[in-house]
Formats: sequence, structure tokens, C-alpha cells
Amino acid sequence: QVQLVESGGGLVKPGGSLRLSCATSGFTFGTQVMRWYRQAPGKEREHVAVIGTRGTANYADFAKGRFTISRDNAKNMVYLQMDNLKPEDTGVYSCYVIWGQDEYWGQGTQVTVSS
Repeated sequence: QVQLVESGGGLVKPGGSLRLSCATSGFTFGTQVMRWYRQAPGKEREHVAVIGTRGTANYADFAKGRFTISRDNAKNMVYLQMDNLKPEDTGVYSCYVIWGQDEYWGQGTQVTVSS
């Protein structure tokens, strides 16, 4: 079965960095577009970044210039490097994939940006 397991979240001060990882299994990773989403307390889930099978990436406006999505098809991993973090980046970050006709989410990893 498809599994997505995020890690790398934590508490960081404004201006700091975190690198999130998403370990995947149960599907042909190299053939699928991968996405990161986030959800802040009391807010709707929002799209953060997407990466195509060959590494082409696109970002939400708030992520441009600060976040970098990447993937390692040999390890079935997708990453989100987050730099210059701001308090408004606080939330639960989840990776996402569509496989077949179904959508799959990881359990998420908490990112808290606070001084």
C-alpha cells in the first residue's frame, strides 16, 4: 500500500532553516508528480510546491525564493528545503501523491517558527 512518511519538522527561530523529508513506498515513485502542502492552525490547507518526474519545480508565491523542493528517485524520497523561515510558515507540512485514482497524504510534520 502507498505510504508517505514525513520528517524533519521542529521549532526554529525566524530566519532559520529546516529540511523536510518524505519517505515513500508502495507506488512507482519515479513516474509520479509529488507535492508538498501545509496547513496553519485555523486555516485551510494550501499548496506549497510541486515537482515533476524530471525535477521541474513550481512554487506558491510565498515559497518562491525561500523554499526548494527536490526528489531522489533512487531513494523514493522528496524533500523541502525551507530557508529564511517566517512565523507565518508555522503549520503542519504534508507530502501528497496521486496514484491510480486515489489521493494519498502523509501524517504531516509540524513546523513552528517562533522566537
